[in-house]
Amino acid sequence: MSESPKMRNVRCGKVTFGRRGSLALISGPCVIESLDGCMDIAGKLVRLARQLEIPLVFKASYDKANRTAISSYRGPGLEAGLEILSAIKARYGIPILTDVHSVEEARAAAKVVDILQIPAFLCRQTDLVVAAGETGRIVNIKKGQFLAPGDVGNIIAKVESTGNRRILLTERGASFGYNNLVADMRSLLILKEYGYPVIFDATHSVQRPGGAGTSTTGDGQWAPALARAAVATGCNGIFVETHVDPSQAKSDAQNAVPFSAMRNMWKQLVGIHDIVS
Repeated sequence: MSESPKMRNVRCGKVTFGRRGSLALISGPCVIESLDGCMDIAGKLVRLARQLEIPLVFKASYDKANRTAISSYRGPGLEAGLEILSAIKARYGIPILTDVHSVEEARAAAKVVDILQIPAFLCRQTDLVVAAGETGRIVNIKKGQFLAPGDVGNIIAKVESTGNRRILLTERGASFGYNNLVADMRSLLILKEYGYPVIFDATHSVQRPGGAGTSTTGDGQWAPALARAAVATGCNGIFVETHVDPSQAKSDAQNAVPFSAMRNMWKQLVGIHDIVS
């Protein structure tokens, strides 16, 4: 690409991705653990968003279909999970994002959530990507750990083939040897050349996939630093999984940012973003 196209704004309720001067936050627990727990963290995030004027999208997965081991907790499942996400949306009036893993799930989830997320491991599954696009919902494409950023154009074309231009692109690190990922900030710049808003997933970028044999580990303490670097590079939003007590989280416990650290982290990110903008 010799010339970067104008950034397309993607509106999701009161949140507009790609708008100049605006940095969006996608945050929530990795997986739905319970109705009360999910509602609690959503409430905390909403209150923080109001206090700091954060454009917020709440995220949580009803099913973590690609867990390392058969014994790993996956979530409440499609039906129960969508009921919980619907309840959160009704109570707090915020946009909701969740992962989808099949054509059928995409169609069902689109009735409840605002953003359908294509998991990194599934980003080349044509039927899934096209089905998500056909719903008319915003489609968040997570770049696979196995892809170069320049390969994402083919995935974008699959969504665009449905007439849907409501697309977000998310960088979440690339495979770097065994059980390790690396976040290359050049990827954010390459992805921006497609003209769609670019999100940086700070918590998944510090994963060590399968690092514990039967589970994924990671270095969550480095997530805020990578988020700062991504904002300085010029991303349009930050994806951060959070938990009141990460040590007790049923998924990605080593990578989630404690909710108690979210306020200071966001103030730093906004300060950097203001300078860059």
